[in-house]
Amino acid sequence: MKIAIVTETFLPSVDGVVTRLRHAVERFTDLGHEVMVVAPELGVTEHHGARVVGIRPVTLPFYKHRRFTLPSPTVDGIIRGFHPDVVHAAQPILLASSGAYAAKRQRIPLVASYHTHIPRYLDLYTAWKWGKPAVWWQIKRNHALADVNIATSQTMRDELAGKGIENLHVLRRGVDTYGFRPDFASEAMRERLTQGHPEKKLLVFVGRLAAEKEIHRLRPMMDRRDDVALAIVGDGPFRGELEEMFAGTHTLFPGFMGGEELATAFASADGFVFPSVTETLGLVILEGMASGLPVVAARSGPTMEQVTDGENGLLFDSGDEASLDAALDRLEDAGLVARIRAAARAEAESFSWEAASDDLLRYYEMAIAKHS
Repeated sequence: MKIAIVTETFLPSVDGVVTRLRHAVERFTDLGHEVMVVAPELGVTEHHGARVVGIRPVTLPFYKHRRFTLPSPTVDGIIRGFHPDVVHAAQPILLASSGAYAAKRQRIPLVASYHTHIPRYLDLYTAWKWGKPAVWWQIKRNHALADVNIATSQTMRDELAGKGIENLHVLRRGVDTYGFRPDFASEAMRERLTQGHPEKKLLVFVGRLAAEKEIHRLRPMMDRRDDVALAIVGDGPFRGELEEMFAGTHTLFPGFMGGEELATAFASADGFVFPSVTETLGLVILEGMASGLPVVAARSGPTMEQVTDGENGLLFDSGDEASLDAALDRLEDAGLVARIRAAARAEAESFSWEAASDDLLRYYEMAIAKHS
């Protein structure tokens, strides 16, 4: 099969969308499929045997930390020259929308996937909230072109269906259970992340440091609790503001981590804290589980599809400090924590990137059959 993936983000960027697409490309080429990725030009021209075609990016005023590419007529010619059996438009809102329209014009089967809940994010960027109706209009218009639409959680599938988007399916999640595992735990890393206080409860957050991650909601916790050390791992447009906000608390900003260093940071903690309620899934939750961590997460539909309170993680109500404290206090129960750690790892082991990518291939085949 010849597969064209047009995406708003790809390597060397690091986020959940890139992680999913990177693993998919690797699986597809390993199975003998021919893959081309069209993405913002960031210096990568090939990945695991797949050609990566870059289109010149720009810096958008509301998100200066990352470069995006606006819709471009160049994509039509690139798709026409490759002549794929299927086009996958990943988050068709800017560049990927050009992929969707190229597929429509050239009568190529189209799969469109929804990864980032931009309308919900605009609620947190108040200067741009006025654009929310226009964004929804664009999302609905672009997804209406697809033979198959994909969401990353049942919650998002239901919300998109409520907006009138049709032909919706849910894509399996995946995790690298070899790259993230409990035996990466390190006393040296724990010493580093707790800033020399390994006796404290070490909570880690891992992700892009942006307003939509709602990391600021953890600030009152650090005022109340002297038994907690917090490590906020990652980088992003909100980092400077967060560093000022958490100044004077037992919080460390170690910056971006990857590979074994990141796996060691996960495994060396007592819990992975996830305060966001705006995610369409949150693949990082499964990485925490694979590391054998109790995930301490704010309740939201996508999160509760992954975390069952008291079984493979701990849930709290966003904005409810007493609820968060109650969840953290449960980390004192050694028996409960041991059961959660074992159940979290077992949950992660039931998922793989190979199976998730094969799932995506089945949706490509479904789109081809439906289109014909």
